[in-house]
Amino acid sequence: MPRTILVADDDPNIRQLLVFALGKAGLDTIEAGDGEAALAEVAAHHPDLVVLDINMPRMDGLEVCRRLRSQGETPILFLSSRDDEIDRVLGIELGADDYVVKPFSPREVVARVMAILRRTHAHPPSVENAGTAIRHAALSLDIEGWQARWAEIAVPLTVTEFSILRTLAVMPGKVFSRDAIIDRLHGPGFAVTDRTIDSHIRNLRAKFAEHGGTDVIETRAGIGYRLGACTGEAA
Repeated sequence: MPRTILVADDDPNIRQLLVFALGKAGLDTIEAGDGEAALAEVAAHHPDLVVLDINMPRMDGLEVCRRLRSQGETPILFLSSRDDEIDRVLGIELGADDYVVKPFSPREVVARVMAILRRTHAHPPSVENAGTAIRHAALSLDIEGWQARWAEIAVPLTVTEFSILRTLAVMPGKVFSRDAIIDRLHGPGFAVTDRTIDSHIRNLRAKFAEHGGTDVIETRAGIGYRLGACTGEAA
C-alpha cells in the first residue's frame, strides 16, 4: 500500500513542490500550514512520516516534534532555513530522524524520505541473516517489531536510533566508523554529517541510561562506535 506523508510547512509553494515530488515517487500526501494543524493531521490520519518545517506559525516544528515524540515514534524529517549546526543538532536530539536545509532539491527530500521508509518497513540482508531477535546481555532487539528492551524494559527509540543500534548489535565485535554507520542507514554517498550520528548516539545512551544501561555503546576514540558490554556496569 502507498505510504502517506504529511508535509507541514507554512509556505504553500514549498508544500506544493514537495507534494508533487512525493506524489511522483508513488507516495500519498496530506498537508498542514502550521504546527497546530500538523498535530491535528497526525491525529486524524496517522501518516507514515512527517516532513516538518522548523519555522512555522502558531507552533514551531521543534515543539511539534516534542509533542509527537511524547505520543509515539512516527518518523520525522526536518526542513530548516537556519544554516546553523546547533539548530540541526537540536532537531536530531529532539527525536527527528533526519533533516534537510533550505534551499533544497525536491529529489534530495524524496531520497531521504524513501531511505527512512525503507528502514521502517524493510531490513538489510545482514539483519535478515541475523534472525528476528538479537540478545546481548541485558539488551534485546525485536527486529521485526522494531522494539528495543533493556532488562525486559521497553526503551522507545526512533527509526534511526533503532537502526543504528541494530547495526552495532548485528556485529557486536566490530567498530563502525561514522561513515560506515551512515552507509548502513542510507547507502554509500548519502550526505549526513558526523555530528548527526553523534547526536543519535547521545540520544541512545541517554535513553538506556534511564534504565541502568550505561554501557550500551562504546566509543573507540578516533575510530567510531561499537556495541558495549550491555551489563549495566560502567567501564
